[in-house]
Order: sequence, then structure tokens, then C-alpha cells
Amino acid sequence: MADFQGRIIRGVGGFYYVPDPQGRLIECRARGGLRQQDIRPLVGDEAQVLLTREDPEKGRIEGLLPRKNILIRPAVANVDQALILVTAARPPFHPGLLDRFLVWMAFQQVPAIIGIGKKDLGDETRIREIQKIYEGAGYPVCSFSAKTGEGLPELETWLAGKTTVLAGASGVGKSTLLNRLVPQAEMETGGLSVKGGRGRHTTRHAELFPLGGHGFLCDTPGFSALELPDMEARELADCFPEYGALKGCAFRDCLHHGEKGCVARQAAEKGLILPSRQENYETMLAEILNRRKY
Repeated sequence: MADFQGRIIRGVGGFYYVPDPQGRLIECRARGGLRQQDIRPLVGDEAQVLLTREDPEKGRIEGLLPRKNILIRPAVANVDQALILVTAARPPFHPGLLDRFLVWMAFQQVPAIIGIGKKDLGDETRIREIQKIYEGAGYPVCSFSAKTGEGLPELETWLAGKTTVLAGASGVGKSTLLNRLVPQAEMETGGLSVKGGRGRHTTRHAELFPLGGHGFLCDTPGFSALELPDMEARELADCFPEYGALKGCAFRDCLHHGEKGCVARQAAEKGLILPSRQENYETMLAEILNRRKY
């Protein structure tokens, strides 16, 4: 019988850390039976913990409660939404990478918010352009500066009461934002490397941080590139809101590849699907189709 039930907030090297009802952080291993069943606890899991007799600050995870969802990348359970961070400064904005993050989250059925950070360094015109593109595609977008605090109250309203996973390329400011919103996190922050302006990886594992008692932020390692999930070509359109909303296509099971008579082509000609989004959709579709050949 378990001594208490709690949420795994950190997992490192086979050890899992679960706060008990008194707020103590209990270091746990998973019981052998879970490993034999190929069940691996994840950050975000609700776990049943049995304390050890020898040390009341150590325990064993006896079982896991049913998961609401599981993210494959990053590996986290029971999240409500993702905050995908980009900048209009350094590192430079990369629409192809952002769209891949958005596809990953849509494929895993996790709602996404786009956060444009480093507002104090960015070009306001460029920020407005990015915001227009992605709000037009159906995503909530907010811009902010973790350094000056501008825009943070609006962002916090999106985060309140939710378990939010932070995602984005290295160097976009995930740990800096976390330190601003959750000062007790005291995350290491790394500058950009001089060569290429890319960020150094400062987050090495996923971890949940309480957000003012009303939600959690989950920091994850940054990525500079993302392979697409293992998906069918026809599933890609559903990961692009503006494509998924298209109705009345002349072709059954249309891949919206620009065929004459395709409603996606007509929407693009009317400006309802913007060129950068259309280009990234075409690139990913070609990648999926090519992968299926082998």
C-alpha cells in the first residue's frame, strides 16, 4: 500500500523526485514490476509512493495513475498545453523549425501557444509580421520580454491553472523566462555561442516547477532541429489548422499538394494560407512521402 500520491516533478538517471504532502522532495526508484512491464515513469505522472523504512526521504514508485496524455518529445505526461518560444532577435526566427514544433504538438493533441521572446531586442515590425501570420493560422500569440517584464502579465493569464511545457530551440530564452516567472527555479542560463548565434544547451532534463500555486511550467532541453513524427501523409493537414479547416475539396483523401481544383490551392491564391506556411507544409509533406518509400 502506498504512503502517499504525488506528481513526479523531476526524473534523472533512473531516480524520480516526488513532493510529499508536507512538501518534502522524496527520491524514488520505480519498483521492479513496473520495469518488467516496460512502464517508465515520466515527469508529470501521478505516482503512488511507498516510503522506505530506512530513510523516510526515499521511496519506491509502486504504480502510476492513468495518464491524460503523453508527449513523445519532450517526454512528459499530463500536460495541458505547450508554450513554443521563438525570437525576432537572436537566435534568428526560423519559421520552418517553429512549424515543426507546432506539428509535433498537434500530432500529440496538445494545444500550442506561440511566445515571441526577447521583445526588448527584437524588431517590432518583424514581431508584428510573425504575430499576424500565426494568429491568422489560428494560434494564440503573445510577445514579451523576460528581461523588462513587458508582456508578461498577458502571458501569465494563458499559463494560469495549466500545466504548460516550454519548447523551442536552444537560446530562445526558456530558462530565462522560467527564472522570471518562477524565481525559486534558479535555472542555469546560457548565452548564445558566438559562431552561428545558437544557444548552448543548459537544460538537460525535463522538470516541473509550480507556478504561483496555480499551474506548472515544465522546462525541457532545447532543440536545433526536429525530425517529423512517424505519421501518414494525410495526417499532416490536420496538424496545420488552416489546412485542417478546408472543406469541399474535389479530391478524395487529397494531400493538398497544389493539385488543380484543390481547395488548398484556391485558399493560397486568396491569401488564406500564407506563403511561408504553404512552403513549410509542402516541405514536410515531401519529407513524409519520401520516408514512406523506404
